[in-house]
Amino acid sequence: MTGAPDPLDLHHEGVERVIGVYLVETEDGLALQDCGPSTCVPALKAALAEEGLVLSDLRHLLLSHIHLDHAGAAGTLVREHPHLQVHVSEIGAPHLVDPSRLERSARRLYGDDFDRLWGELAPVPEENVHVVGSSVLGLDCFPTQGHAAHHVCYLDGDGTLYAGDAAGVRIMPERPVWPVSPPPEIDLDAWERTIDELELRAPERLALIRFGVVEQPRDHLRRLRRNLRVWSQRVRQGVTEEEFVEGVREDLEEEAGEAPYYERAAPLWQSYRGLRRYWEKAGAALSGD
Repeated sequence: MTGAPDPLDLHHEGVERVIGVYLVETEDGLALQDCGPSTCVPALKAALAEEGLVLSDLRHLLLSHIHLDHAGAAGTLVREHPHLQVHVSEIGAPHLVDPSRLERSARRLYGDDFDRLWGELAPVPEENVHVVGSSVLGLDCFPTQGHAAHHVCYLDGDGTLYAGDAAGVRIMPERPVWPVSPPPEIDLDAWERTIDELELRAPERLALIRFGVVEQPRDHLRRLRRNLRVWSQRVRQGVTEEEFVEGVREDLEEEAGEAPYYERAAPLWQSYRGLRRYWEKAGAALSGD
């Protein structure tokens, strides 16, 4: 396969370019890279139908990590298609089999919006769950922590890196790159090492779940690193959530990006709270509210 396919748009909450997933040809048939939440299963089926496919045509699900916007529908899909094999990091695997802890944590974060945003979080049978190694179905696979401890990326032989959230959010064809940083697991040192690893592997392109294919990975990763440092230092210096949000919006305007699209895909309040939690755990002095 040459190049990367366009993402299948899941039209989360009826909005385009918020969550996408990718069809990937593997050594053992067709795979879906990430699957979105259960609320998007009808849109996923519709997108597959546009490709002349049905759910049972998929043999594998390659998960970048277990956050609900990437993996929430995994159990729902396996219940409907019991032969679907799910590949995930060692850290993430137990939470697919028993998602109760993951759901409790997400409900604390999203409150009454949980069901509207994500829908059912069904367990995946243990026999369908496979812990990834350094190679998965002919793709290179490697840990890419920072955004989450359970994050991995997949790199195919044509140079396409299926990046999950490790390479941030960029609503193509816009230029801004946001290092989306929700609680509770942001690790800035680990994310810096992940960016080092992505640069070392020198992919030809980045396939972003949010949203689209980047053909200039080196520049993209450089701007990801810069913004990760800028955002984290602002929070460390004690800005309030309101100040953080307004500052990032101003940055976006300077880069001629579209704030509504970006904030639907990556709400800034989440990144503020994730970064604040990181610095509080690190013992940094924070003077904001």
